[in-house]
Amino acid sequence: MGNCQAVDAAALVIQHPCGKLERMYWPIAASDVMKTNPGHYVSLIIPITLPDDPDDNRTVRFTRVKLLRPTDTLVLGRAYRLLTTQEVMKVVRAKKHAKMKRSMSESADSEPESGQPETNHDEGGARLRQGGGRSKSWRPSLQSISEAGS
Repeated sequence: MGNCQAVDAAALVIQHPCGKLERMYWPIAASDVMKTNPGHYVSLIIPITLPDDPDDNRTVRFTRVKLLRPTDTLVLGRAYRLLTTQEVMKVVRAKKHAKMKRSMSESADSEPESGQPETNHDEGGARLRQGGGRSKSWRPSLQSISEAGS
């Protein structure tokens, strides 16, 4: 009889999308795993424990997934997951959408309430105040100037 925990620490585990677990007992390059599983990316599974667990039994509540580069090496004692190209693209699109939404809300928050830029009257209207303390030259409105021959 041996120690099961010692055997697990001497192996790396790859979880396939279908649920199959593959154990390897040697380090392997992520590119080699991707070659044998076309259309998949390798990700490292990082367990996150809650620090304020009342029972203090360190149960894993969440996991974080980190995509690996093809040049990275899978090491013993860690767990990895294969992700399909579609899953990766879905996450990339979601992150891009969230970033775009966040930048749009930040730009909406920085605009004045009336929708018109504030003018700095201390400089006689020669400068236009914008967010962040930056200023831009004031340009007159040309709506009141009529062109000859119209």
